[in-house]
Amino acid sequence: MEDEQGQRPAPARCYRHPDRETGISCVRCDRPICPDCMIPASVGFQCPECVRGGPGGSGGGGAPGAVRPRTLAGGAVVADTRLVTKVLLGLNLVMFLAVLTSGDRLVEALSMVGYAYDPELSRWVGVAAGEWYRLLSSAFLHREVWHIGFNMLALWWLGPQLEAALGRWRYLALYLLSALGGSALTYLAAAQNQGSLGASGAIYGLFGATAVLARRMNYDLRPILVLLAINLFITFGVPNISWQAHVGGLVTGVVIAYALVHAPRARRSAVQYGTLAAVLLVILVVCAVRTAGLLG
Repeated sequence: MEDEQGQRPAPARCYRHPDRETGISCVRCDRPICPDCMIPASVGFQCPECVRGGPGGSGGGGAPGAVRPRTLAGGAVVADTRLVTKVLLGLNLVMFLAVLTSGDRLVEALSMVGYAYDPELSRWVGVAAGEWYRLLSSAFLHREVWHIGFNMLALWWLGPQLEAALGRWRYLALYLLSALGGSALTYLAAAQNQGSLGASGAIYGLFGATAVLARRMNYDLRPILVLLAINLFITFGVPNISWQAHVGGLVTGVVIAYALVHAPRARRSAVQYGTLAAVLLVILVVCAVRTAGLLG
């Protein structure tokens, strides 16, 4: 790319070593850094001052090591960046085994149902009947081996890199709210007596978040976009797949991830927590409106 005079812009130079050209920037303060100043982070590199919390970092002048390094989104840097992913995977596997041993009883009790009459129980069941827990419990249910196998493979592939970049609690919030977002759109747009289950809403949220993170880090987007396109083709091309859960989870994941990785450092917590609260509020309002429509 050239400027208006036809001259190529001058290459960036390390802020600590002005005589050294570089194409790498600190993932936290965006200042250019040379190889001698690059400190590996969970994602990308950080400059020395951001790591120790000095001027330009997050701590405001502490001694080296006084401030704990933070992730790209401001989460705590931890040794095991797969812990939450492993817990989520374990919960899904435990629930899958429970479904296998209990037959349809667990599925009927916890799957995503909007509003339906159960003749065996002689009562109405579903979210509109006050069983709001179905919005989340359904995201941990699977019946077929291929279904849980695909979802858990995607979780293991996508989860650790997001957990490392966002931090454990932000990553967990992304996962759970994406699951709720998928259930909310299912509740709003699908047939009221149509049951659905699976972690696909949460997984599509991770797909969306991975694309946002890759764009933020200037990585090649083509692999994740191709994979996402294939999955969306399957979503709309194969019958008996809840496209609402997939699309709802995807949109929720993109919105949350964008706020997490693009929040200005000066107001990072306010923007991030505010976005999480706003997304949850939208989900609750959508569910409340749908419930009023069903019962009205």
